[in-house]
Amino acid sequence: MSVVRERTAPRPLTRPPRRPRGPSPRATMSGAWPYLLVAPAVLGMLYLLVYPLARAVLISFQDFGLRQLILGDAHFTGFDNYTTLLSDPRFWTVVRRTFLFMAVNVVLIMVLSTLVALMVERLGRIWRTVVLSALVLTWAMPVVAATTVFQWLFHSEFGIVNHTLTGLGFSSFDGYPWLAHGPAAFAILVTLVVWQSIPFAAITLYSALTTVPADLYEAARIDGASGPRIFRSITLPIVRPIFMLVLSLEVIWTFKAFVQIWVMTRGGPGDATTILPVYAVQTALSGQRYDLGAAASMVTVLLMSGVLVAYFRQMFRQEGER
Repeated sequence: MSVVRERTAPRPLTRPPRRPRGPSPRATMSGAWPYLLVAPAVLGMLYLLVYPLARAVLISFQDFGLRQLILGDAHFTGFDNYTTLLSDPRFWTVVRRTFLFMAVNVVLIMVLSTLVALMVERLGRIWRTVVLSALVLTWAMPVVAATTVFQWLFHSEFGIVNHTLTGLGFSSFDGYPWLAHGPAAFAILVTLVVWQSIPFAAITLYSALTTVPADLYEAARIDGASGPRIFRSITLPIVRPIFMLVLSLEVIWTFKAFVQIWVMTRGGPGDATTILPVYAVQTALSGQRYDLGAAASMVTVLLMSGVLVAYFRQMFRQEGER
């Protein structure tokens, strides 16, 4: 048998198929995936933060009372609400009190928290753990619970403060009504806000102090620098960004303090503890004037923003001069 080999024609050369131009669907999907992941958080933030702010701005330009709240037939009045608000002498008294309240709280918070942070840095491991744990527990206490505790501490009949002062021989404090006197109520609220704010500021400043190289301290001590000089020339310039951040946050938090004042005094006695957030709520609830309350809230936001802008401009100017 003979094997017959068949000749096969050579296969024609074919070019590989061209890939379609543009990104593939898989690449497009992978590029959009991060945005899809953060979309729920962004939408939630827009709904919880941006929408209420926009709604408050809208109401501040409307005639919006109880009737409009129920029926929804509010109409625009332009800047009439702001004119009424800014022409009220009580409003400007509240503005001055708000700035005083903010300044006293921020100064005390920053000074005391800096001292606590410096103390924690110099403690041993065991005592450092004890102090930091106490700060965290204080920080974790709910605001309403802490305010209620302070109410009982300064209660006129059953408060431990009056009982202690009376036991020490100060008989004039027997049944002394702390919250019925304006300066005393103001001082108690300042003490409460400072006590609640120190843990966050102290822990944050302590974490910043741990980033300062120990060699700088040792070299400064060898050169004979004192403690205040070391803090002013070495520590503060290094921790300045964190220090300024904490200061800005405390300005915001004390400027808009509301829960402590509303739970303890509701702005009283009289107007002794009324600041802008409390004034806005009082205006909205007392006469069902939600438009004036919204206008007061917007003025509060503008004043707080103006304080922060002026502060940051001064800070950046000082940084640029160095």
